[in-house]
Amino acid sequence: MSLLIGDHALAAPVVLAPMAGVTNAPFRALCRRFAPGLAYVNEMVMATPVVQVNPKTHRMITFADDEFPRSQQLYGSDPVIMGEAVRQLCDDGRVDHVDINFGCPAAKVTRRGGGAAVPARPELLRSIVRAAVRAAAPHGIPVTTKFRMGLFDDWPTFRRTGEVCAEEGVASIAMHARTVEQHYSGDARWEAIGELKEHMASLGSDLPVLGNGDIWEAADAVAMIERTGCDGVVIGRGCLGRPWLFADLVDALSGRPVAGPRTLGFVASVMADHAAALAQLMGEDHAMRDFRKHTGWYMSGYPVGSEIRRRFSTTATLAELDDILAAMLDRAGEGATVVDGGERIKRGHTNGPIRVALPEGWLDGEARHALDSDVTVPDDADVLALSGG
Repeated sequence: MSLLIGDHALAAPVVLAPMAGVTNAPFRALCRRFAPGLAYVNEMVMATPVVQVNPKTHRMITFADDEFPRSQQLYGSDPVIMGEAVRQLCDDGRVDHVDINFGCPAAKVTRRGGGAAVPARPELLRSIVRAAVRAAAPHGIPVTTKFRMGLFDDWPTFRRTGEVCAEEGVASIAMHARTVEQHYSGDARWEAIGELKEHMASLGSDLPVLGNGDIWEAADAVAMIERTGCDGVVIGRGCLGRPWLFADLVDALSGRPVAGPRTLGFVASVMADHAAALAQLMGEDHAMRDFRKHTGWYMSGYPVGSEIRRRFSTTATLAELDDILAAMLDRAGEGATVVDGGERIKRGHTNGPIRVALPEGWLDGEARHALDSDVTVPDDADVLALSGG
């Protein structure tokens, strides 16, 4: 199986979901090592600080010389600003693919009318997508979108969102099969992905539909595609501490045997490489603080003991990390592997349900359908606070 995003042919229908503080250049390089030729999307940035040339935001938009396609996700709630951000990135030759986020459930994003709040207002959604697609078109850059089922469990908006995105010329759509209200709790509702695929087909659209949610092992991706008919998968939490999952996915979707769980010796080597690459990007002090969260994900399911886990959670230098890795292998053995069911232990966010945070008056009106023609742009005065100003 393969997938086209615009003119970019992927080796398999697999896309890395952008994750804040995770999918930076070192992590993407690690994933590409195991499975080149896929789409590995950089962590999400806000359109406004891109336009205002915020130094921190522009440093985040970093790609390796050998990285292709250079995929960047943007979010925002102002069509003019979104169009200008896409135009700047394309004019400067910094990206090969732009993804627009309409699914982020974080309160700091939805509270300002961004992320998953946008599809509640389909004409605002349309204006944002149209601006992005038109800005990218002269450069031949494909624009894709990612969204959730809707804000609330009793108000699905994904069919309408898919329609709008298709009508405005996106190259593909991806859906996380949870609502914002559900957040990361419970199980992803894969049946909704199938409903979205069927709905788009009923409109005569052959737009690729990608599914996202609860893919922890390669077999899950195969099952999702078989059960929903979707055209590919987007991988988020499943690759935390498991960047080699992408190799397994390529093998599984190509009909080849999939490797079993990796040994602790293998994992230790990957961890050392990951930490070293982070240190090269951001300096050792910052890198080791950042890497602490990764150690918990890497160790998930491995029988290494609480003392080793505690030491990982406070490691401050690359030398200290090497000592801990050596002690771990000496105690558990290089050939140790995960406990039964260890690969399916959830990593990353698990909280929910949540109270959905929205701008004041976002859902005002006698009925929700009254919002369908509302193109109000929320007050964006404080947006720089989201990117560290």
